[in-house]
Amino acid sequence: MSRGSATGKRLDVITIGRCSVDLYGQQIGSRLEDVASFAKSVGGCPSNIAIGAARLGLNSGLITRVGDEQMGRFVKEQMAREGVALDGIVTDPDRLTSLVLLSVEDDKTFPLIFYRDNCADSALSESDIDEDFVKSSASVLVTGTHFARPHTDAAQRKAMRIARAHGAKVILDIDYRPNLWGLAGLGAGEERYIRSDKVSGHMKSILPDCDLIVGTEEEVHIAAGTEDTLEALRTIRKLSGAVIVLKRGPMGCVVYPGAIPDAPDQGLVGKGFPIEVYNVLGAGDSFMSGFLRGWLRGEDHATSATWANACGAFAVSRLLCSPEIPTWEELQFFLTHGSAHKALRKDEAINHVHWATTRRQQPEKLLAFAIDHRMQMEKMADDAGAPRARLNGFKRLAVKAIGRVAKGEPGYGTLLDDVYGREAMFDAAKLGLWVGRPLEQPGSRPLRFEFTQDVGARLVDWPVTHTVKCLAFYHPDDPREMKDGQAQKLRTLYEAARKVGRELLVEIIAGKNGLIDDTTVARAMTDLYALGIKPDWWKLEPQASATAWENIAAAIRENDPWCRGVLLLGLDAPEEELARGFEAAAGQPIVKGFAVGRTIFSNAAQKWLRREMDDEQAVADMAARFQALADIWNGARRTA
Repeated sequence: MSRGSATGKRLDVITIGRCSVDLYGQQIGSRLEDVASFAKSVGGCPSNIAIGAARLGLNSGLITRVGDEQMGRFVKEQMAREGVALDGIVTDPDRLTSLVLLSVEDDKTFPLIFYRDNCADSALSESDIDEDFVKSSASVLVTGTHFARPHTDAAQRKAMRIARAHGAKVILDIDYRPNLWGLAGLGAGEERYIRSDKVSGHMKSILPDCDLIVGTEEEVHIAAGTEDTLEALRTIRKLSGAVIVLKRGPMGCVVYPGAIPDAPDQGLVGKGFPIEVYNVLGAGDSFMSGFLRGWLRGEDHATSATWANACGAFAVSRLLCSPEIPTWEELQFFLTHGSAHKALRKDEAINHVHWATTRRQQPEKLLAFAIDHRMQMEKMADDAGAPRARLNGFKRLAVKAIGRVAKGEPGYGTLLDDVYGREAMFDAAKLGLWVGRPLEQPGSRPLRFEFTQDVGARLVDWPVTHTVKCLAFYHPDDPREMKDGQAQKLRTLYEAARKVGRELLVEIIAGKNGLIDDTTVARAMTDLYALGIKPDWWKLEPQASATAWENIAAAIRENDPWCRGVLLLGLDAPEEELARGFEAAAGQPIVKGFAVGRTIFSNAAQKWLRREMDDEQAVADMAARFQALADIWNGARRTA
């Protein structure tokens, strides 16, 4: 992905205006009145465009306001994850972050309700426009709805003046929402056009200072004050020398860099893509992101239009707004390979690229203390004559030990279970640890899930930051019936994890059920890749040779170059044996660390459960063992 402004400025574009938290109804084909659950994302035209531009490789920033509460923090955290500059996002201590409720009733009806009365983004003022921030960008993008109120109008005009004074371009997204101009009822958020001479007169005063003007036919009508599209285009041209882009939905777009021709479709036509309409909301913002990626980087208008139409197609075919805008890698994949699906959301190859290039970032190193053991720890408790309920407290001590080793640094984590690890998970969250949670029924072969086989319903309750972990005792030379049954179980889990947006770690142990050679684990992985199972992480037993690791790395490169990596498991091996395994794997960049359990906790667990060791001694013992393994891994990696 390309980074760095072509102008030498820090940013390519700063967008200004609306910022909300969108709550999208998840029941498709339902009235908003009947929606039972919602998906949360960042919304608002300029906010979506800032995210889309960043995903496509531009350096973007946003000027808006959010509330000093959980939704405002969510917006800022998500913007940071997307790579959007936060300098212009003002935290308003007196107002709440805007909310929008939306749903898909059918392919032509998309009800939405704006909760923006005295909310933070609608209070944007001239004082929020910092000249140093604005002049750090090659362009600013203003939006039509933020000209609807005097103070937000003044804020955007101030940004336009600063931009022009410093040689930056001004972009207008007409973004016409009649009810935000007070022309429709509170429940008429879906309404896209109501004629208004007042709005048209207001918009005409903005056009002369713009370098790029983008809108649908209805938006061009309101900007020019006429419902004849050709006449509207010519009116805009008389007022402005800007490049005009007319969005025409499934027909693509038309670009007018100069004189307006005799018919609207005689401009530079950017053809659309044949896509099934799923949800039109947010498509224009995705379109704008794609056009800006070309226009701001000096591409010809035909290329910019192609990228814009492709980005719009992605948004139309998916449910949400900003989360559905493609990344640069995804856009190029689509343009290179195309899709056999008119509903792009059903294209597994494209969806995997989207998922892999938009998921939350992780450190390159991951050192995990695995304490998700159930059967083994129950036996320890029974042997010690201790109630199994004490295991809850022990796992909390183990997390405390991780915290002592991690010291707040990223790259540390834990595997924790739902049976005895619930309170420990709360502790891990406070420490900012990576958390993996097992789903398999302990010891099951063929694979069974714990508690319920309906894993999709279970995963909905899990935090989005938790990684789904599943152990399968899988050998590529297993009988066909055994292999197929286990693989299909993992495929079901993979589909569920993707549906609810949770990362997946697949742990393969082959050595307990057959002979192991340099190809065994790579063949097992290839079996699963052939079924379309592409886990974010693999957890694998140590290998005996560098050749085995080369084969594993090759299997990942050939099937999923976006895989996060491999973690080494311990199998209760002594520290010396693990050290040899670490040394063999450390030279492979795809191996990111380890997830080891019993080697670290067995001594402390047995003594603590027999009350031969107190809490502090148990924590110190586990911390020392975990630190020793971390030192061995780090040393092996440095040597490699």
